[in-house]
Order: sequence, then C-alpha cells, then structure tokens
Amino acid sequence: MPEITGYKSIALDIAHRVVKGEFPVESKISGRSLLASQYHVSPETIRKAVSLLKNENIVSVSQGKEITIVSDELASSYIHRNKYLESVYSLKLDLQQLMVQKKEVDSKFEALISEIIHASDRLQNLKPYHPVEIKVREHSSAIGKTIANLQIWQNTGATIVALRRDKEVSISPGPHVVLRENDCLVVVGEGRVLERTEQFINKA
Repeated sequence: MPEITGYKSIALDIAHRVVKGEFPVESKISGRSLLASQYHVSPETIRKAVSLLKNENIVSVSQGKEITIVSDELASSYIHRNKYLESVYSLKLDLQQLMVQKKEVDSKFEALISEIIHASDRLQNLKPYHPVEIKVREHSSAIGKTIANLQIWQNTGATIVALRRDKEVSISPGPHVVLRENDCLVVVGEGRVLERTEQFINKA
C-alpha cells in the first residue's frame, strides 16, 4: 500500500475499503498499531482517522479499542460528501507513480548514454567527462533553428550525444533537427566547454 498521510485521507481510504467489501459490515479490523504500520503513520494519526469514522457512525470502537465496521451505506455517503479529498488523494497517488516512472526513465537514460560513450570510437577520448543536460529555455534564440544552423561544436567545442524531447530520446541527433523550447541537449566536454554551451544555447 502506498504511503498516505493525513488522518482525513486515511479515513477516506478506509471508507473506500468498507464500500469495496474489503472490510465487510460487522467485521473487525486491525488495531491501531497494525493500521499505523499499513499506512506508515503514527498510531495517533490512526486514532484521529478512526475517531472521524466513528463520529460518522461508519465504525464503532469498543473500550478494548477493537474496531468494528458498522455501515457501508454511511461509508459511501461519507465518500460522496468528501469528493475533494478523494480527488487530492488520487492526484497524490498519480504523482507518486509518475515519480517512480521518472526515476526509472532517468536511470535507463543514464545507462544508455554511458553505453553510447563507451561504444563510440569518436567519443573514447571524452569518457572521463560526464554527460550534462542543457535545457533550451523559453527565451533562447536557438528555438526554431537546426543544429547545423547553430554550429554548436564549432562555437563551443561541445559534442552532442543525445536530445531528450518530453519522453522521447534521440541518439546523436542529426544536423537537421530543429530545436524547441524545453528540449534537453545531452553534451559532453570539459567544464569550461559546458559553461560556454549553456550560455550559447540560452542566449536571448
């Protein structure tokens, strides 16, 4: 289960689980400590969430702290009255998933660039230098121009090994590629070369 923070979000998630039948009416659910471990929050946060559900008559809590599901209808009603929370919760899950995907893409991308540098005879002498991404900013005069027009290597000494555009990656982009705003050029070169390239690409 992904991490959920905030007792209101947890109460809403438990209500969803009641409606789905994961927690049937009249069933007992885990004590606070176990729920806290499932949701990766403190027992106090779980206490607040359960208290909120108790006030809505969705669950009951015995003096022994045993939690019993009372009503799936009231759980459904609670969900409908808190659609904004459901939306925030869904967006958070989407963001978490996108962050995981981004890490995976970045990892594969870095591995691919390293393989290219290792395999290319032309780049063997540049292996000590790590590839650096240079983003084409909105004010850049390079927007709308081809790599050939810009003569990047002639002007900066940097070698372009790839171009990243959104989720697409072009290896060794040809001279006729037209640069767009937010394109990321992957270049290699010495420190001063990279500084010059950044300034050259993003000059107004």
